[in-house]
Amino acid sequence: MSLFAGVGGGGAGADSASAGGTGRALLELTPHKVAVCHLVQVFAPPAQAGGDVVPPFPFESVAHHNRLGLFLFTLTRSCDDFREPSLEELLRQLKAVDDLTNGWLCEQLTSTLSALNSPDDLFNFFDKLRGVLTAPEGASAEDIFLDPNSQLGVFLRCCILAFNSMTFEVLQVGVCHLLADLVMYCNSADASYDLAEDEDFDSEMSNLMDADIGSQAGIFEKYHQSYASESHMGESSSALTRAPVSLHDFDEANTFKVDDNPTCLRSRWQLEAYLNQQADILEKDPSSVPLNSFNATMTQLQTLAPELHRVQFLQYLNALSHDDYVAALDNLHRYFDYSAGMQGLFARSVSPAQDIVVGKYESALLCLGNLHCYFGHPKKALEAFAEAVRVSQMNNDDSCLAYVLGAISNLLSKIGMSNTVGIISSPYSPGTNIGLGTPLSIQQQLLVLLKRSLKRADVLKLPSLLSFDHLSLAKFDLKHVQRSLVSFGPNASTKLRTCPADVCKNLRLSSRVLTDFGTDILSTSNENGSFSTSWLRNLSTASDSWRSNSMKSTKLHNDFDSFHYHAQPSPVPASVLQLAGSSYLLRATAWEHYGSAPMVRMNALVYATCFADAASSSELSLAYIKLIQQLAMFKGYSAAFCALKLAEKKFPSSTSSHIQLLKMQILHERALHRGHLKVAQQICDEFGVLSSSVSGVDIELKTEASIRRARTLLAAKQFSQAAAVANSLFSTCYKYNMQVENASVLLLLAEIHKKSDNAVLGLPYALASQSFCKSFNLDLLEASSILTLAELWLALGSGHAKRASSLVHQSLPMILGHGGLELRARAHIVLAKCHLSDPKFSVPEDPEAVLDPLNQATQDLQVLEYHEMAAEAYYLKAMAYNYLGKLDEREEAAACFKEHITALENPRNEEDSLAY
Repeated sequence: MSLFAGVGGGGAGADSASAGGTGRALLELTPHKVAVCHLVQVFAPPAQAGGDVVPPFPFESVAHHNRLGLFLFTLTRSCDDFREPSLEELLRQLKAVDDLTNGWLCEQLTSTLSALNSPDDLFNFFDKLRGVLTAPEGASAEDIFLDPNSQLGVFLRCCILAFNSMTFEVLQVGVCHLLADLVMYCNSADASYDLAEDEDFDSEMSNLMDADIGSQAGIFEKYHQSYASESHMGESSSALTRAPVSLHDFDEANTFKVDDNPTCLRSRWQLEAYLNQQADILEKDPSSVPLNSFNATMTQLQTLAPELHRVQFLQYLNALSHDDYVAALDNLHRYFDYSAGMQGLFARSVSPAQDIVVGKYESALLCLGNLHCYFGHPKKALEAFAEAVRVSQMNNDDSCLAYVLGAISNLLSKIGMSNTVGIISSPYSPGTNIGLGTPLSIQQQLLVLLKRSLKRADVLKLPSLLSFDHLSLAKFDLKHVQRSLVSFGPNASTKLRTCPADVCKNLRLSSRVLTDFGTDILSTSNENGSFSTSWLRNLSTASDSWRSNSMKSTKLHNDFDSFHYHAQPSPVPASVLQLAGSSYLLRATAWEHYGSAPMVRMNALVYATCFADAASSSELSLAYIKLIQQLAMFKGYSAAFCALKLAEKKFPSSTSSHIQLLKMQILHERALHRGHLKVAQQICDEFGVLSSSVSGVDIELKTEASIRRARTLLAAKQFSQAAAVANSLFSTCYKYNMQVENASVLLLLAEIHKKSDNAVLGLPYALASQSFCKSFNLDLLEASSILTLAELWLALGSGHAKRASSLVHQSLPMILGHGGLELRARAHIVLAKCHLSDPKFSVPEDPEAVLDPLNQATQDLQVLEYHEMAAEAYYLKAMAYNYLGKLDEREEAAACFKEHITALENPRNEEDSLAY
């Protein structure tokens, strides 16, 4: 029976192939690797035919035996640091595993290391390791032995190969250094583990040093140069890397000198996993990564492993997450300058004559374009993307071309551009015309790019890009009416509406990125080191508890075997989970447009619950924002601010601009409702400062700031200025083809004319807004526009009360089912005004038709602290009670009316509106 059979088997073949192809050792031996080899030998002693299937000595049970095997597995896979652990740390972790044998494993380890005093001892040690991997003659399936293709088996084979691959000259120097490192390795743990340099050891050392020191130093330097060059030209994923600096040198008196703290790096696979883990941390929580200390750590790693160029790319990501443009650009240039294309972004086979060009230049341009896009430089980003398209086409780099097209479409969807400006002023501009001599609009070019990128991703079998393109198409279908490129003739489509079915279809297709990983891939392990790292951390915690509870009779057994869900090895990469989760986040946004509040909450909760571990802090904060917005709409500002405080703790203000924008939005709404116009104007000014001054950049934030400024001016009864701001905003939205935003701006213009007693001028704007809402299926906003239309008809006189009442009843199902507190209160007030304005309606005959909606409206407005609308509701209640002859109730409603009017006209403690 093979122990740990098949674990890491997928990498074994690669390791063997790499070893056979390069003809060199896959790792350099270090004391830590020797210690792990000894523990593997204890875990799987040399097999004996016909032995009983019982745990070998000194293990008391199969569980105890397997625990050591899992510990050894995690030692070769963990990526919590780029340095190998010291002996003290290894012994501390081993004690938690060795609690059932009273420290027998620790004693055996230290005694074995102390016994390695000569080259002969090392030769005998590695010779015995061969017996661990060799099945004895006559062995059956019942016998226990270590599978050579398992993770531990491959590790042993690499160590044996590294020892056997040394030439005679290198063997002298290498063994000398290894023995010296073993002395320091053991002495660094504890005084009780000091190794006495006895006469035999001194004689062996003197014999090794008798040769010409200069020639040995030359051989040692030559060996390291050869190793460094081979590592730079390409290395397998399992190759172990050591610091390519001389940890030992010779002083002027030609005496052997050893550094106090030798640094040995982990395996190449572990280093890559460590860098990937740091990149995930930068994406998920940039605030937890200090800029300077992180750069210092990466600089140290780069000094120890100059051939590991991804360190520079990680420094680029760190500078990017901290908004350091100069450092980000410098590190990006350094990465592509030094890597020489050997560590490109896309896996593809190229000829040796072209590997300096193919896979480097276009990838660098793609990253450069994304950098400019992140910092708000759309023109420079488009120039870089245009050059990337040209080079990709010239080099037939289809994968990179597909990603560039996706990046261009993402840029166009985020940054507003005028219809009169071409995408890229380059002869290589993709999709600028369709062969009819007619230039396409920006939206048509965006659609062409998306479909072209989608087609290439499908042909090249790039599931991540395919999912991203489906998400981008869903965004496009959500906000744009797709018109045929050839819109004439008898078969031309006359439908000028968005299609929610197309949005849902693309969202479902984007989620299918999970199903693209078939059962054959799901059956293989995709452990990226997080499981092993978490297991060792839990083991360290358990060992600390073991120390603190050493005087107690109880012992820890499996405390460190408990893990959080995110530490378990997942068969699906985190990037794929992010894309799958993004579809739910986009679903929530789509339902916001369509006006279904329950579906918004459901999809946001699914994302925050099921995809939080793989999500970035930016996207996860968006899910929280949507939930907090729902709280503000349906539960009032108190509940929203309580949730906002929790969100601010989870997402620090320094890294989450989304949370800060949400706080400003809610504070502005509350200030307007309370009548604190100075505070509202101050918040509007802050909105304007946050947006970029570059044209087309932060266009959504600029639109939000303009709408809030117009609403503030409207609340201050400065109608002409509010109308001017709204008209300017409408022109901007029309210029950048922001039709969904135009619907809200038109509705705002109708509100301005309604409150300025120009109902006739407001009607066209309300009707236009309703038309936009129908075209883009904005059902809740359409209900609000219908409500505004009813108010405008009421303002024209009591003769239009019946028409207004019909419009209100038309919008009530949508408003009562999905509208927030403010919209519902407003609908109830308008409904009561319709009844009171209707000359045929008698309040004494049906008082509940007026009082019920007004009572509901006052309750909702009390939660929102909306003084102006609450005053109107109490005024109507007083009128109704006056018709009914209920004087006490009338006076009570009149007193409430006066209270709200006084609070509105004479605001006090305005600074309280900034506190929450």
